[in-house]
Amino acid sequence: MRISLIGYGKMGQTIEKIALQNGHEITFKIDRNNEEDLLKINNSNTDVAIEFTQPSSAVRNIIYCFENNVPVVCGTTGWLDKWEEVKKMCNQLNGTILYASNFSLGVNIFLN
Repeated sequence: MRISLIGYGKMGQTIEKIALQNGHEITFKIDRNNEEDLLKINNSNTDVAIEFTQPSSAVRNIIYCFENNVPVVCGTTGWLDKWEEVKKMCNQLNGTILYASNFSLGVNIFLN
């Protein structure tokens, strides 16, 4: 699988390590130093984007992925006041998003 990491902090680096160990390819690693590379991500070079950034940029990043037919897994917190906008854009653009505020296995077992 070709994975673009939008957010290359501690979580992005951990995801990269696990993805590479499992035979996946990291196509882009986007952080504050190369934000413009987000515009290179599309469905011809990325199977899924994993978004772990800041609330101030998460919605923009997610919608960009929808516009470019790239499914999104998002773990960024603090932007859910924009959830309805994101949901509307996801439906309009036939996008895909998996969002969780906490991806740890233990927490998600208790949530279900």
